[in-house]
Amino acid sequence: MSVEETIHIVDDDDAVRHSLRFQLETAGYLVCDYPSGDAFLNGLTNVCSGCVLTDVRMPGLGGLELAARLRKLNFSQPIIIMTGHGDIPLAVEAMKAGVFHFIEKPLDDAALLDAIKAALVSAAKPRGGADEVRAIGAKFETLSPRERDVLTGVIGGKLNKVIAHDLGISFRTVEVYRAGLMTKTGASTISDLVRMALTIGL
Repeated sequence: MSVEETIHIVDDDDAVRHSLRFQLETAGYLVCDYPSGDAFLNGLTNVCSGCVLTDVRMPGLGGLELAARLRKLNFSQPIIIMTGHGDIPLAVEAMKAGVFHFIEKPLDDAALLDAIKAALVSAAKPRGGADEVRAIGAKFETLSPRERDVLTGVIGGKLNKVIAHDLGISFRTVEVYRAGLMTKTGASTISDLVRMALTIGL
C-alpha cells in the first residue's frame, strides 16, 4: 500500500508517538512526529500535505490552542484531536472551531485509521453542499422532541450525567435517547454527530 499524504503526529508522550508512527507506517502512510505544538509550528514551512493528529492536552501549546493558531495561519489540512473521555466537552468545542474529528482514548486501531481516511477524503472535496445539507436535515427531522433535547446537550459539549440533570431524567434514559438519535442520523461517533449538526447550522 502506498499513501502519498503525510500524517503529522503531535504528542508530548514519546511512547504514544512511537506507537502511532509504527501503526500508521505499517498502514502505508508517511509519518512525521513532533513532541509539542510549538515544535510543529516551528516546522510548519516544511509540512507536507495530509492531516494532523494531535493530543488535546499537552504541556505548553495544547491541541485546541494549536488548532486555533493553525486556523489563523489559514492552515487547510484536517485536524484530528485525541482526547480522554473527560475531555469530550473540549472536543466538541474543537469541532465547532473547525477540527475535523476527535477520537477517544484508548485509541481503537480501526477507528483511528477510519478517521484518518475520512479526514483525507474530506480534504480532497468540498463539504457542506446543498445536497448534503438537505440529506442531513431530513435525518434530523426524524428525531423525537426528547431526542432533540439530548442532541442539544451533546452538541453543547455536555456529558450524559449533566444532560440527565438538566432534563430531569435518568442517566440511563439519556443513553437510550442518545443511542436512538445516533441510529436515526446515521452517525457512528459523537464527532460525526456534531459535524452533521454543525453542517445544517444547529
